[in-house]
Amino acid sequence: METKFIDHRQYHNIPNVKIAFIGLGVMGAAMAGHIAKSGCSITVFNRSVKKSIAWVEAFAGNNVSFAKTASDASIDADFVISCVGKDDDLEEITTGETGSFKTMKEGSIFIDHTTTSSEIAFTLSKIASSSNIQFMDAPVSGGNLGARKGLLSIMCGGDSETFYKSKTILDLYSKSSSLVGGPGSGQLAKMVNQICIAGLLQGLAEGMNFGRKAGLDMKKVIEIISKGAASSWQMENRSESMLAEKYDFGFAVDLMRKDLSILFKAGDKLEVELPVTRLVDSFYGEIQELGFGKFDTSSLLKRLQQTSS
Repeated sequence: METKFIDHRQYHNIPNVKIAFIGLGVMGAAMAGHIAKSGCSITVFNRSVKKSIAWVEAFAGNNVSFAKTASDASIDADFVISCVGKDDDLEEITTGETGSFKTMKEGSIFIDHTTTSSEIAFTLSKIASSSNIQFMDAPVSGGNLGARKGLLSIMCGGDSETFYKSKTILDLYSKSSSLVGGPGSGQLAKMVNQICIAGLLQGLAEGMNFGRKAGLDMKKVIEIISKGAASSWQMENRSESMLAEKYDFGFAVDLMRKDLSILFKAGDKLEVELPVTRLVDSFYGEIQELGFGKFDTSSLLKRLQQTSS
């Protein structure tokens, strides 16, 4: 496995901390890589043992190892960190037959970076507490580039003591992390994040499509408007790849629709209207139907080009 990391800071040497990391997807492998470079002892677990072996080989020379189960990885760990797929996956690696909660020591902390429902975060926090374990839901924003650079933004739900104990670890792969409330609050904040992103990207896609149809040099237009009120992270980081019709730089449409389905359920419970987000979700559905579900979320422009051609 070829893994490249861009260090954005000098890592503090924290060799006495023992960490277990569960889930070596695009995001997880990068975050675990920053931890390995910090001097921590880190044991990884992934359902695909091949990925675990390849990751350990990529970081040979650091204090790294792999385990064949989440429970084995978590023995004696001070922190267990996860980044998996969905609620069911998180449940399996925590309270399942070979889950981390079976072997985590008292006083240790479980940090979950998966985007899940707020309900499972709240439930797992209660289960962990009954065993004198702390649980913190901590979904991230910044995509795979943010993970590789160590510049993620992390929204945390839990108690203040758990957050401040975890901050040094979170700092290894983030530019900012904040405690936004109690258990489940991190997941609710991530839902707000996805709502805002959906609207911004659709606006950017429509503006770029309009400008092209009008015969404008969109590189020049973006350069000008990015200095004004229309500026956004999406414009700054995605407009160039959108103009080049390259859609493999960020968060996949398939994953975005998973996140949106979670927030729609929460919105229904809260009786909150989400008309723009639901409309953009339907556009992402069209992108999937076109066979572009692996494209990143900026491919809303691709949909406009396909439907108006």
